[in-house]
Amino acid sequence: MTEYGGESGGGESSDDAAGSHAGTESDANDANDADDPGPRLRRAATADEPLLGGWLSVPHPMVAELLAGSGFDFLCVDAEHAPVSFETMANLLRAVDAAPGGTETLVRVGGHDPVELKRTMDLDPDALLVPMVDTAEEAEAIVDATRYPPAGSRGVGLGRATDYGRDLDGYVASADDRFARFVQIESEEAVENVADIAAVDGVDGVFVGPVDLSTSMGLLGAWDDERFQDAVDRVLSVADDEGVAVGTLATDAESRRTRLAEWGVDYLAAGVDATYLEEGARRTLSECADALKER
Repeated sequence: MTEYGGESGGGESSDDAAGSHAGTESDANDANDADDPGPRLRRAATADEPLLGGWLSVPHPMVAELLAGSGFDFLCVDAEHAPVSFETMANLLRAVDAAPGGTETLVRVGGHDPVELKRTMDLDPDALLVPMVDTAEEAEAIVDATRYPPAGSRGVGLGRATDYGRDLDGYVASADDRFARFVQIESEEAVENVADIAAVDGVDGVFVGPVDLSTSMGLLGAWDDERFQDAVDRVLSVADDEGVAVGTLATDAESRRTRLAEWGVDYLAAGVDATYLEEGARRTLSECADALKER
């Protein structure tokens, strides 16, 4: 629940977070901030620098709070593949808000179910990431489910987003300006339809799901294959033409370099919490092994 136009729930400046990337956009974007007081994720397509995020698969608030305090621009709560209940999701969002800095929250939901979308929105993330969107019709249904009437069909509830009813009128009136909608491009059908998907009113960005996309093409993990690269190039070109943000996930140094420097994405989930943990453990054991050789 980022407080737009003021400090985030943590209250401290993002400059206090060591190595912080959050909040470091240049002054040239101040005018954009004034025009659109919503989350920076919504303005990713026009930002001077890509937004850098992390991926939360460990469903514990301590991990979320720790990574939020490390300086990421955003953290993505994975409710598609990780064991995340709505109660856990709420606590993960609270943990990110409690950390110092301006880290925003992105939730990858499990699917297109309007009830799941509604319940997730009631918890007040800064953005939604919806998987497996293959057609413009699916994208339109997602937008409809996340907009209040008369523009959509989202039901009104007294959840966290409305400050438990204390800001009901204000939230309902401004909800569509307070978050971003991203859809995942993860199949050959989605790549074929990406221009129509990106053109849907209410879609703020697309997200290349590299593993599922390559798998759908029979090319699991073959990032250098020409067919996979052509598919990615099409998504990147369409996103640029439509003026929407394009993002993706990268879990190692080389893919981070490629997807930032060569793909030129607007927002990047630059690794997964479980991978950070495993890599740190392996590095520690390797350092110990090197030290033991000196005994």
